[in-house]
Formats: sequence, structure tokens, C-alpha cells
Amino acid sequence: MSTEKTSYTDEELQEFKDLILHKLDQAIKDYELLRGSATNSSENDVADTLPTFKAVHEGAASLSKGEAGRMAERLLKFIHNLQAALRRIENKTYGICRETGKLIPKERLRAVPHATLSIEAKLNEKK
Repeated sequence: MSTEKTSYTDEELQEFKDLILHKLDQAIKDYELLRGSATNSSENDVADTLPTFKAVHEGAASLSKGEAGRMAERLLKFIHNLQAALRRIENKTYGICRETGKLIPKERLRAVPHATLSIEAKLNEKK
């Protein structure tokens, strides 16, 4: 008879929920900052500078805007993954590997709280 755990307890799920909510709050704040810099919503303008400096500055700004946009896209994906993890907590399927059906170790979930694959399944996926 196997005594292997098949799901996390409500207390363990609450611990993960707290961790995810903290990460989600920080990710949303970071996303808003990046989105603001990508769309140039700040009022820092160079309208009163020399035309040559303005052209150079705008070129550099568009480069950093593009990078900020890419970072914002990655953060948005992370936010969606964290929100999906919260839904899995609510329906008590959080921490169960979608490939093996076994519990993902707590250490992995603490490091990657939106993980849906165990390390074993993740390694098999790359083959």
C-alpha cells in the first residue's frame, strides 16, 4: 500500500498562495513601471533641447522603449502564469505535475511557484 501524497494540504496551499500573491503584487508593479516607460507616459520631454541632441536622445529612448516593451511582455506572461497558479490552488490541483500526476516538490514550487511540471517531466519534455 502506497502512502505517497497526492495533493497538498490546505495549510500548504495557503503557504503557496501567500507566496504567489506576493510575487504577483511585485510583478504587477514592475509591469506598470515597464509599460509606462515603453509607452513614454512620463512627462520627461526634451522639447527644449538642441535638435541634434534631441534626435540622438530619441534614438536611444526608442531602443530602451523596445527593450522595456519586451520585458513588459515577459512580465505579463509571468503574471498570467501566477494567476493560473492561484486558480489551481482554488480548485486544489496546485502542485500536481500535468505529465506524471505526482506532486511537484515544495522546493521547486517555492522557486517556480507557477510550475506545472516536475523536474523529471520538464527534462523529458526537452528530449
